[in-house]
Amino acid sequence: MVIDSGNGMSKFFSKVYMWMFIGLLVSGGAAYFTAHNMAMMKFVYGSFGFILLLELVVVLVFSALRKKVSPLVAKILFLVYSLISGLTLSSIFIVYKIGSVGMVFLSAALMFALLAIYGYTTKNDLSSFGKILIFALIAIIIMSIINIFVKSSGLDLFLCIVSILVFLGLTAWDMNNLKAMYNYYASDEKELSKIAIYGALDLYLDFVNIFLNLLSLFGKRNDYYSRFNCTLQLIISRQDL
Repeated sequence: MVIDSGNGMSKFFSKVYMWMFIGLLVSGGAAYFTAHNMAMMKFVYGSFGFILLLELVVVLVFSALRKKVSPLVAKILFLVYSLISGLTLSSIFIVYKIGSVGMVFLSAALMFALLAIYGYTTKNDLSSFGKILIFALIAIIIMSIINIFVKSSGLDLFLCIVSILVFLGLTAWDMNNLKAMYNYYASDEKELSKIAIYGALDLYLDFVNIFLNLLSLFGKRNDYYSRFNCTLQLIISRQDL
């Protein structure tokens, strides 16, 4: 184990957030283009079930190969996932006004940043919170499935609020965990390159889920399946818990 809190760690987290930003840019671009292209809209919503399944398969394969793939393959899989995710999120630009999407995005970014900073700067070990948060996610998934059929607006509101809190907690936990992993693999550049991509995926999913739940909460839109899908992807991606 090597402890390094200097320039090496700064460069590592710069890579993590660079790839997270690239993933969000790819997803946002794909979603916006799809929402404003009739041919793409017909393709996506004509085969929406297949695309959702493909998205789930990609993130499952991505997670299963966490310790086996090269950094290059990890980057490719992350970009492919971000693109497919953008297709499934394209309805955002149809259902919500662009101004509303922008305001919620900024709100989600601020909340995400505050918890990420806390997770990075705290001297407390947050590892024990990981399993608590994952159990909370399992409970959210179960209640989300139930609410697909019950369609309770009260339960949906509760799930939105709890989901935001859980994903904010996961943001802090992910940052704390990435910092610990950097210290452990500080002398292994190849491993750190791969960890940066998987760290970007975890933070990407944290942010997207915070954003979707805030949008559902303040946009007055009940999109049960979209939120459930993102929650499920996050759990699948966390093979380290």
